[in-house]
Amino acid sequence: MEKITGKTKDVGHQFGIRKTFSLPLEKAWDFLFSNKGICLWLGELEEELEFKKPFKTKEGVEGFVRVFKTYSHIRINWKKKKWDNMSTVQLRLIRQGEKTTISFHQEKLLDSGQREEMKEYWNSVVEKLSKKLITSNRQ
Repeated sequence: MEKITGKTKDVGHQFGIRKTFSLPLEKAWDFLFSNKGICLWLGELEEELEFKKPFKTKEGVEGFVRVFKTYSHIRINWKKKKWDNMSTVQLRLIRQGEKTTISFHQEKLLDSGQREEMKEYWNSVVEKLSKKLITSNRQ
């Protein structure tokens, strides 16, 4: 039986990406949950992101905040516009001394095509975050 990249036994297809930045965890978290930061990884919210509440972005992403632990992680149900399925996204920050690893993980994707779509999305997000966090760290 052929092994398919990103296919799990229990949660469909998944994708994850991590990057370590030279800045304190609190500074990274505060940026990610500022209006500018949220726009980069989630989109422009119609209302404030709140624990145990649904959300929708102007780009058509909708979901529900399932877990929110300040300076640790957020876990949300996440559905793109035109998708029939709901996936799960987790954003986690991991302290590495004076550095911080930012991790995005998405599971419950329907197939390898949806996984590839999200791989491109999250790679782009991390690239944009890299530019913003490096710039904001110099100020």
